Amino acid sequence: MLHAEWTKFRTTPGMIWLLLIAIAATVTVSVLAISTADCPQRDCGVSATLTGVRVGQAVIAIVAVLVIGDEYRTGMIRTTLVAMPRRTGMLAAKVAVVSAVLTVASATAVLGSFVAGLHLLPGRDLPALSLTEGEVIRAFGGSILYLTMIGLLGVGVTVVLRSPAAAIGSVLGLLYVFPIVAAAVPDQDWERRLQQIGPMDAGLAIQRTGDLTDLPVQPWHGLGVVALWAVAALLTAAVLLHRRDA
Repeated sequence: MLHAEWTKFRTTPGMIWLLLIAIAATVTVSVLAISTADCPQRDCGVSATLTGVRVGQAVIAIVAVLVIGDEYRTGMIRTTLVAMPRRTGMLAAKVAVVSAVLTVASATAVLGSFVAGLHLLPGRDLPALSLTEGEVIRAFGGSILYLTMIGLLGVGVTVVLRSPAAAIGSVLGLLYVFPIVAAAVPDQDWERRLQQIGPMDAGLAIQRTGDLTDLPVQPWHGLGVVALWAVAALLTAAVLLHRRDA
């Protein structure tokens, strides 16, 4: 199953290009953010260096959706389920392939952003990055995990909706609408609650290395919120995959 899913992934038109775009977009936006950062605190340098994750996650989500969305769009999912009648096994194999590929792509994007920060921050008289500090390691490593889990969320939502267009809209809505609504809500308690449950606001708390007491949710707890979104989507997908016709 793993070999079959890997073959489908690497032979899907445009998939490799989308991964390269995700990496390039993440690094490029991070470079632009570093170039305009003007605060001397170390936390500012880390945040600026990881700004590109907010853009790269959109492309990562699209890649994950298309991994299985194209099969629903073309009707190839019927052939897949005939060849692999163990539906849970098929979904697990797809999740394994997506996890592996997106982890590598996310690590490349985050590492590229780190290298950019390593070279550009000192030139702007901002604190240099150092992987000897636990908080910095947590920020960069957590960003990789965050991007991978956004991809898994995309897979789950696509199986539930069975439409790549609807799935892309739904996942991007979950990521970007929560912060917009939270910012527009006049009540601070509700704003904080929305930030605690929204996958992007909660998940990207992992990038913060200073003033953690001011966060609506603590870094690892925030990453746990994203994991819950991804697990809920995948469990729902597994149940519906069994109960519905292809």
